[in-house]
Formats: sequence, C-alpha cells, structure tokens
Amino acid sequence: MRRAPSARGLLGQNLVPLLFAALCIAGIVAARDAIALEILAGDIVTRLGRNLFLVLSLIVPVVAGMGLNFGIVIGAMCGQVGLILVENAGWSGLGALGAAMLFSIPLSLVFGGLTGRLLNRAKGKEMITGMILAFFANGVYQMIFLLLTGPVIPLHNQKILLDDGIGLANTIDLAGTAGKLDHLLRISFLGGRIQFPLATFLLIALLCLGLRWYLRTRSGQQLRTVGQDMHVAEISGIGVDRVRMRAILISTVLGGIGQILWLTSTGMGTMNTYSSHEQVGPYAIAAILVGGATVTHATIWHAILGTLLFHTLFVVAPLAGQAVFGAVQIGEYFREFVAYAVIGVTLALHAWKSRRG
Repeated sequence: MRRAPSARGLLGQNLVPLLFAALCIAGIVAARDAIALEILAGDIVTRLGRNLFLVLSLIVPVVAGMGLNFGIVIGAMCGQVGLILVENAGWSGLGALGAAMLFSIPLSLVFGGLTGRLLNRAKGKEMITGMILAFFANGVYQMIFLLLTGPVIPLHNQKILLDDGIGLANTIDLAGTAGKLDHLLRISFLGGRIQFPLATFLLIALLCLGLRWYLRTRSGQQLRTVGQDMHVAEISGIGVDRVRMRAILISTVLGGIGQILWLTSTGMGTMNTYSSHEQVGPYAIAAILVGGATVTHATIWHAILGTLLFHTLFVVAPLAGQAVFGAVQIGEYFREFVAYAVIGVTLALHAWKSRRG
C-alpha cells in the first residue's frame, strides 16, 4: 500500500512555490498604497493570458527526459517570422492572427527537427546545448532580417522596413493582429477594471486538455518511458531518438504559437524585431520552476501556479521597491535576479542529485 507523504516531505516538495507565495504576499502588503487590488488583479490576469501558453510548451520535453527546453527561443523566432509575413502582406483581423500561426508551424517543424537531431547527438547535455543553439540561432536570425531582408528576401511593406529598404525596422507595429484574440470575447468585472480575455483562456484550456490527453496516449506513454530510462525504453523496442524528436517538435511548434499570443496580447501590440524573443526561454523556464517543477518533473499545474506566482512578483516587485526603499529600480533588479537565480539553483540541485545518484 502506498504511504502518504509526510508533512516534511510535502514541505520539501513545495518549498519553492511556498517561498514565492510568501514573497508575493509581502510585496502586495508593501505596495498596498501604490496600487489598488483590483488593478493588480487585472494586470495579473492579463499576464497569465499572455504568458501561460509559452510556459505550457515546456512540459513535453521534461516528460521525455530532455530537461528544460532553452531552445524554445527558436520556436519564438518562428512565431515572429509568421507575424512579419502577415504584417508585410497588410492583413488584419482574427484571420491574420490565425495565418501568422499557420505560417509559423512549418518553420517550427523544420527548425525543431534540426534542433531535435542535434539534441539526440547530445544526450545528457540537452539544456546547455539548447542554450548555445538559441544564441547561434539568434545570430542567424539577426543577420537574415538585418542584412538580407530587402535585397534578397523580397519584403515590400515600407512600414516594416528601414528607411533605406534594407533590413527590418527595430520595432514593428502589429496593427493587424494586436489584441484580436483578447478582444474577441471578454468579460468585465468591477466596473471594467478587470478584463478577462475569455477567448484567450479558452485556447489555453484547450492546450491543457490536449496535453493531458496526449500524455495518456500510447505516444505519450512512450515519452514517459524514455524520460524515465532511455536504456529500458530502447530494450522495449521504443525508438528513443524518434520519441525525443517528437517532444522537441511539439515544444517548438507550441513555442511559436505562444510567442504570437504573447506579442499580440492586450498591452503589447508591438514587436522588437531583434530582441523580443531573447528572454522567452529564461522567463518561461523560471515561471515553471517557481511552480514547483524540476528538470525531471513538470505538470500543467506547475505551469499554471508558477506563471501566477512569477508574474505576480513581477508586477509587485517594482512597486514594493518604491514603497520600501524609495526606488523602483531595486524591485526591477530583484525580479531580474529572481528569474536567473531560480534557474541557476535548480540546475545546480539537478547536477548535485545526478552525481549522488
């Protein structure tokens, strides 16, 4: 009979979420005079809708034993290419948003496939390989859109090009797609101070249900088997490399769609062509870790809880810094520190446990 976990065991398993919950509460108390609770709640709801899809895209590689997918940045770049193509064509509306997602999918499959092939040759070192690969891909991306767009790649919309017609503008106004999904179906609370983007959350709920269903299928069980022990999976007749490739493809495609949702959400609406994708990996990874996930175990609830706590802290940290220390910058530095510290500590603990095991 399975023994119920002890109170000490439960505390150890949930130490990180509890710590961040305490930090969030302390920040809210410190900033209570700087922001009304309903405005804070509205901002958090907006951030949940904006970021949760990206965080959920990290789950499948963890289940497959590939760790945290720092290469999700490549999927984000593919999503941005989809938006660039739509803006170049001058399309607008919900159809334009759907077209950007459709354009991103084949790109994500191609570059996700190349990523998967590389990671299959770097078994056991997937995270650092994915991180370095993301830096390399970023250089290629910037070269293409700074030097080749115009002379080689025939984009014609002058609104998104630099003045001399060579290279994309540093900032692109996503006028055709911004807010289209969020505004499709919204529910207002407290006199409009909280805007709940129901259509966006329905899409996120469909992703959650889809992930839950997929991980229970035969293909999903193969992912779990490979994640638990690649040697046993191979002996059982499972194509380990094929399963790992599938995990990266799914994560890259979802990352591209998630980046489109992030850039076109309420309060955004513009794309920093050469930098919008750079922090996608660290922030999404930090969020899922804050929810209690590890390098070897991640669930939908980890993603939801982590996104809620991480972005609550993101909202209140500058306000708390202003209230307590008289300087907003302290809160800004603190949340940047937290994002990278939680990743560093998690990776250090994973390395320590691996050496002990």
